[in-house]
Amino acid sequence: MVKRPWRTEFFQSFVDLIGLDGSECNILELGSGPGFLAQHILEQLPNVKMTLLDFSPAMHELARARLEKVIHRVTILERSFKDSDWVRDMETFSFVVTNQAVHELRHKRHATALHAQVRSVLAPSGKYLVCDHYAGEGGMSNTSLYMTVEEQRTALNLAGYTSVVEVKRMGGLVLCSATSWDDRAKLIA
Repeated sequence: MVKRPWRTEFFQSFVDLIGLDGSECNILELGSGPGFLAQHILEQLPNVKMTLLDFSPAMHELARARLEKVIHRVTILERSFKDSDWVRDMETFSFVVTNQAVHELRHKRHATALHAQVRSVLAPSGKYLVCDHYAGEGGMSNTSLYMTVEEQRTALNLAGYTSVVEVKRMGGLVLCSATSWDDRAKLIA
């Protein structure tokens, strides 16, 4: 948060996208880490429940401590989204969110497969909110690890998302909302 203080603006964008109708929903966070995004969502949206997926027991312990007041609305799942079977026995979710985690696949060529797996756990009208670093002007220089904004859009389209909307771009990060249903009237620009 010290290195990228504008992340809270992205966190608020996640909240705004999720909380528009105020309804109950369940959210899966991929690469949840120490729980910063989950804390922001859970504190502002009292009707949501979250499943936090991360491979690291240490990160889950940090998240438990951070989310102590709302832990009754949290399920902790120790899995790595790098494993091909991370979706096994998984329920479906209204939203799947991820913040600064897709590049942890360690090469951008793996992103399309991950995005396709996410589709398999999204409810029929669910949304995938994916935020990560991008390569190019204003972003990162490692073009093997990080995708350009257009490559991110292409990877989502190749994974079967029919609508991909760029929501926010700032400080080397880009947030996109992706759906695999084609009801553009419900999309948030």
